[in-house]
Amino acid sequence: MERFGPVIVDRPAPAVDRVARAQPDLWSQAAARYERTGGESGQWIIRGEVPPEWSVRRGALVFELKCTPLGQVGLFPEQAANWPWLRASIESPPARAPTAQGLRVLNLFAYTGASTLAAALGGAEVVHVDAAKNVVAWTRRNAALSGLADRPIRWIVEDAVKFCKRELRRGARYDAVILDPPSYGHGPRGEVWRLSRHLERLLALLAELTGRQPRFVLLTCHTPGYDAPRLGRMIEAALAGAPGRAEGETLVLRSADGRTMPAGVAVRWRLASDG
Repeated sequence: MERFGPVIVDRPAPAVDRVARAQPDLWSQAAARYERTGGESGQWIIRGEVPPEWSVRRGALVFELKCTPLGQVGLFPEQAANWPWLRASIESPPARAPTAQGLRVLNLFAYTGASTLAAALGGAEVVHVDAAKNVVAWTRRNAALSGLADRPIRWIVEDAVKFCKRELRRGARYDAVILDPPSYGHGPRGEVWRLSRHLERLLALLAELTGRQPRFVLLTCHTPGYDAPRLGRMIEAALAGAPGRAEGETLVLRSADGRTMPAGVAVRWRLASDG
């Protein structure tokens, strides 16, 4: 059970499927409940007042939310721990890194763009890539709501691997990378993505696009079997010889009374400082 602004929702979470409800009486407050009907499909059961769209604010960022057919609302709260780190990594570069002015950040599998907006707020130029045209349009609305519509953000509807290969052929270069790859997915033209099969190759492409010395890499993941140490080793292997180190942590959702629920992992690689 989660509250997003004025709306309380009840959604499945594999991490706590077998955990007893601490306060079962509170669950009747949920205005919408998402029920699985098989596989990844499901439906929302509306029990209270749920507007077609509503918005929430987190610091300087504003997000449009809505109940989507896949049980999402357009925001992953566990990612909020990464946004201050992104801004700090952009605004406080190590001595050997390029200045923040003109810093080019590539955000892959970018969804509704919270990390894109956090990077833009820090002063970076961002290339936002997602395979779903409607989701990229949604992100642009979030940028407008957050007062960032005039920031240097390129909006790209494309398969992540195909886009990176094309950028390499064009001689494009990036200073930093953000990616939140799904376990499984499709590109806009039916391209198949499987993290277990394609992540290592994608990291190799990103190493080439950043000249093997990116300012930072932020990789988040929700795929079973891919914990922070394993992902960190994959990043370090792709950037072999680069002066930096990967640090990982478990992303969590935290209740008002301090309990936590695991919600994926984040691995942050940052270019080492001189001296």
